[in-house]
Amino acid sequence: MSTTLAPRWRKRAAVAAAGAAVALVPVAAHAATIVSISYDAQGTSHIAKTNSDVALGPTTLTTDLDIDTGDFTGSLPLPGTSTEFKIAGLLPVKANVDFVEAAPLTGHINLTQTQAQVSSTATYYVKLSNIKVAGFPTFAGSKCQTKAPVSIPVGTRPDEGFDLINGGELVGTYTIGKFENCGINTPLINSLVPGSGNTVDITVTNGVIAE
Repeated sequence: MSTTLAPRWRKRAAVAAAGAAVALVPVAAHAATIVSISYDAQGTSHIAKTNSDVALGPTTLTTDLDIDTGDFTGSLPLPGTSTEFKIAGLLPVKANVDFVEAAPLTGHINLTQTQAQVSSTATYYVKLSNIKVAGFPTFAGSKCQTKAPVSIPVGTRPDEGFDLINGGELVGTYTIGKFENCGINTPLINSLVPGSGNTVDITVTNGVIAE
């Protein structure tokens, strides 16, 4: 084994050993062991009201995991994206979409099961800009966003697990609330976009433990 790969191998082995220890020892008798792991992340979100999809990523998910409890905090910054849909199935609408992090990502991974299960929640303001209806720009200003942060819970499917290094698939359903500060477009946007039943599907891969 090369000297370059050895430190990473040791860290991966340490995490695996720590995970196994959690499974065998219900109560930790020592200080918390925090491991920082970053992942590649990419996925999509389907907006129910507009029947349209929004790309999520590619981006980097960073986490600080307490091996003793399985709790973690992190960050999932999402690059700007766009969406397209039609009003009443006729008028095409295009808009830029930004997810602005409103709070740290929080979650839990159950390392005591054969298949580790993950549950987490990310929180964003959803911003819209450069809105065009039938190709014509409409002014929405620079502060057109949801009044309240949107909570997006995601987790592993019941029949699937999550690997600390290889990652896994995270899915969830969330609600988008009302928008504000969108100028004359505010009533139109609030009639078209907010609602429940929006879904998200993110694939997390290539876990790297911080040196």
